[in-house]
Amino acid sequence: MSILVVGSVAFDSIQTPHGTVDRCLGGAATHFALAASFFTKVRVIGVVGEDFTAQHEAVFRARGIDTEGIEHSAGNSFHWTGEYRENLSEAHTLRTDLNVFERFQPKIPASYRDSDFLFLANIDPALQQQVRQQMPRVRLVCGDTMNYWITGHRENLQAVMKGLDVLLINDGEAKLLGDDANLVRAAGRIMEMGPKTLIVKHGEYGATAFFGDHSFPSGVHNRFFRAPAMPLAEVVDPTGAGDSFAGGFFGHLASQPEITPAQFKRAMFYGGVMGSFAVERFGTERIQALTREEIDQRFASFQELSHLDAE
Repeated sequence: MSILVVGSVAFDSIQTPHGTVDRCLGGAATHFALAASFFTKVRVIGVVGEDFTAQHEAVFRARGIDTEGIEHSAGNSFHWTGEYRENLSEAHTLRTDLNVFERFQPKIPASYRDSDFLFLANIDPALQQQVRQQMPRVRLVCGDTMNYWITGHRENLQAVMKGLDVLLINDGEAKLLGDDANLVRAAGRIMEMGPKTLIVKHGEYGATAFFGDHSFPSGVHNRFFRAPAMPLAEVVDPTGAGDSFAGGFFGHLASQPEITPAQFKRAMFYGGVMGSFAVERFGTERIQALTREEIDQRFASFQELSHLDAE
């Protein structure tokens, strides 16, 4: 099965307690695509500038990612500058240069129209909706968003959510979108807006799935499922963790002939695996060097971490 991801392909300048990097490859679509490519075929729609070279594109090609949908435009690529202080869960934006991304209008190549799965990464919900409407026959649609769109573009975002099978956001965003400090109540309100399933990321504390009545054709026995995060001695750069989680999660689902509650739960574990690798180095460096054997070994560690032996 193939995944079509629409989102940002960018450069990041990042400072953390472990060092500083200038203009490393980043962006939501980049992190997602690299992580998902270990599980299934991935196609990318985005826009880059003249500073995006053949060397940068080779990072995608090395993982077999289809880059036909990456538009090359005059100007510079989207560039985010930020830092992490003692609290590595909180990014401080120092500068955002949208550059060519400011004029981004997603164009879907004809060869992408038969994509089986669609991931709408964190971009303007009006653009997400444009893409969703052009891909009516995809098997499963997952979307992401952020506080800026929740507070300033709620009407457009709610239109997108009506067409989502899965919404994947962090706990702060969930509470803001659901307008409730209690996550369970917030999740219920969010699913009333359209998504059949809600995945809430908790960073170093794992992720929680909230299932609705229509999450699976066969129904569900449990309304919640919690997947752990791998305890790490050192986190170098958290920037791509959430998008890498999404890539592992959605990539595994796309690799399965049938999406069952059991496979959905396994997908959350694979999301945690990919997120845990992403933070070990700056930018995409760790995922670029990753092997499938390492992924499977860490997945087994996740299973052991969450297993309780019967007495």
